Amino acid sequence: MLILLPPSEGKAAPRRGHPLDLATLSLPVLTEPRALLLDTLVDLCSGDPEKAAEVLEIGRTQLALVGANATLPQAPTARADAVYTGVLYDALDVATLSPAAKRRLGSRVAIASALFGLVRPSDRIPAYRLSGGTSLPGVGPVAAVWREHLGPAVTEALGDGLLVDLRSSAYAAFWRAPADLAPRVATVRVLHESGGRRKVVSHFNKATKGRIVRALMESGAAPHTPEALAEVLRELSWHVEVGAPTAKGTQLDVVVSDL
Repeated sequence: MLILLPPSEGKAAPRRGHPLDLATLSLPVLTEPRALLLDTLVDLCSGDPEKAAEVLEIGRTQLALVGANATLPQAPTARADAVYTGVLYDALDVATLSPAAKRRLGSRVAIASALFGLVRPSDRIPAYRLSGGTSLPGVGPVAAVWREHLGPAVTEALGDGLLVDLRSSAYAAFWRAPADLAPRVATVRVLHESGGRRKVVSHFNKATKGRIVRALMESGAAPHTPEALAEVLRELSWHVEVGAPTAKGTQLDVVVSDL
């Protein structure tokens, strides 16, 4: 099983640690596009800070993020699951996982990244600012870069297991499963139900996805089909509705009423 997570826009900057070494990251098939985007981002942020802020959609009060990007090759690194923060990662709460669950997390989870494509939770990365919808000068949309390169990396990481896609729409655009993988692809949507109405609410969506990953890692379950995943989640006390299979996979709706 491979679970794809979105990154967080906000990140915890490591205070100490070895500098970034692309050669040490998982999925080395991505080293070339990683280097291209890193060099382009550093060059952009080493020039006119206001131009860089405009490209990266950074407000004037956050210009320090431009300066931080300019020094990424020398910046200290930490585990990706410590650098990414926010509601989803708070709910996942990696630090309190059991040792067995942490081992499963390392082999069953990958995190989408505008800068690195995909990283494993244990990969050591610096805090950076680059969003999935950004278009970099001379390179173009980062999503287009990853659409060209990400397929072999996902295939390598997935093996013959089930792909559980929890990415947000911006990062889902980096790679979409081909039709031949569809029987092994489950996309998960979280719906908040209140007053008889259902809708996607960002906070509920992120928190529930973090809790789902945590529960799957602790349970040790490794379902091989979307239907089997739905059954596992029901056993873990979620209300799950399974959509009809499509050429893109099967959508599972997890319906929640509170956190």
